[in-house]
Amino acid sequence: MSATDIGSGAKAPAVELELRGKVLWVRLQRPEVLNAINEEIVEGLSAAVDRASRKDVRAMVIRGTGRAFCAGADLMEVPGAIIDTARIKATVERVAAVVERIAALPKPVIAGVNGLCAAGGLEIVLACDLVVAVAGARFADAHSNYGLLPGAGGSARLPRAVGEPMAKRLMFTGDFVTAEELAPLGFIALIVPTDTLDEALEALGNSLAARSPRVMAAMKRLVTAGGDSTLNEALRAEDETLTAYLETPDVVAGLAAFRQGKRPTFDD
Repeated sequence: MSATDIGSGAKAPAVELELRGKVLWVRLQRPEVLNAINEEIVEGLSAAVDRASRKDVRAMVIRGTGRAFCAGADLMEVPGAIIDTARIKATVERVAAVVERIAALPKPVIAGVNGLCAAGGLEIVLACDLVVAVAGARFADAHSNYGLLPGAGGSARLPRAVGEPMAKRLMFTGDFVTAEELAPLGFIALIVPTDTLDEALEALGNSLAARSPRVMAAMKRLVTAGGDSTLNEALRAEDETLTAYLETPDVVAGLAAFRQGKRPTFDD
């Protein structure tokens, strides 16, 4: 299935959606422009979040096509003669809104970085929960290269993901940094050979989808909020969340499966 219906001879959608079991695969498909973000990409990602919000989806994978994950905004679509700043701001706000929806999705989101990732593409990745990158994948903020600023959460999320010194390096210089350099900072969950990316994404996605969706949502909420809380506030939130969770059927299912030496199955 895709974000838009594909008729005979019709142009492929900029974002293709495919449900594999309980994992929604989202593929950016503008390889001729390094999957640069345009209105179609924004609409496709929004449709992906809508689809991922349904009960039959427990995890989402976002990956690029070709040699890039996403190179950021398609600057060729910005009119050259007269710069309409109001239009630029409105476009950035639409991108920021869909990135925020990805971050707020109460389900695990995995970024599959298949190559180059820059600017708005990096902001999409920063909104994901886990990053799986191919060996040699390159990341850059890149906004400073063209006198621009991040507008979809990059300046807020990047320091939290890689630390302030690396964030400043990426933002100030616009230079590319490899997955291998970022992995020790905790930003990259897994680095895999290029030809095994889909296999790794499928294994991780299916593993997460097999777990309690209530647990996944609660863990995501606690970890995300915990970074902006005091230790006492985070501990209190954990206690309150656990107390509520103990009343769910997942506890019975999980403990019963443990006693029987089986893997638990959880309802939606």
